[in-house]
Amino acid sequence: MPRFSANLGFLWTGMGLPDAIRRAHRVGFEAVECHWPYEEDSGAVRAALAETGLPMLGLNTRKGPDAGDFGLSALPGREAEARAAIDEAFAYGAAIGASAVHVMAGRALGVDGAAATFEANLVHACDVAAGHGMTVLIEPLNHRDAPGYFLVGIEKAASIIERVGRPELKIMFDCYHTQITQGDLLRRFEAHRALIGHVQIAAVPSRAEPDEGEVAYDWLLPRLGALGYDGFVGAEYRPRAGTEEGLGWLARMRSA
Repeated sequence: MPRFSANLGFLWTGMGLPDAIRRAHRVGFEAVECHWPYEEDSGAVRAALAETGLPMLGLNTRKGPDAGDFGLSALPGREAEARAAIDEAFAYGAAIGASAVHVMAGRALGVDGAAATFEANLVHACDVAAGHGMTVLIEPLNHRDAPGYFLVGIEKAASIIERVGRPELKIMFDCYHTQITQGDLLRRFEAHRALIGHVQIAAVPSRAEPDEGEVAYDWLLPRLGALGYDGFVGAEYRPRAGTEEGLGWLARMRSA
């Protein structure tokens, strides 16, 4: 049976992160993850995690200071900013006991030097991660939600990991983004299983609760488990109404 993580970047957004952690525990999630928690007191977050016993799976590097930034690490000429964001993310993650950082590439599709810049910054991220015993995640996104984003497609992520050649670097396999851009989720997951560090889900195309649309998660998730995936499944969706009003999918998937 899958173990589910609440992505608190989308769930319980009307409260502070420590209280959202407590709410996720109360309704039965087994882990939590977040997006950009930097304005939250790290001591209070760590205390809430200790109180509930929930692991914090990961957080994102900052988007960047400029309007339109959606990550910095593939942007030539902004290496100093990108590495500062990486260092900040791992320092905050270590302070709260997180296990991974998603290093955001940014909107650099078609930009000369973007691939080399991204890979060099990922080497830096892996060096920092190794010092903390943490993982670096890269996530292919879709261009409907993130126009111009550099990293699109699981195979592109896999080729980057091969070139960087570091064990700390893994793929965030977001089923929502991958279904929109590529489809064939089960076979694509199977082909790259050894490189996948985390899985996320949401309905396609609505990005709402994972109980509608193109992807039958009650069919897919047990098959990912049969392929050897025993990590958490991140619920990274935008609730149709309130978070708790839409949690019926969680009980149904656990009883399937």
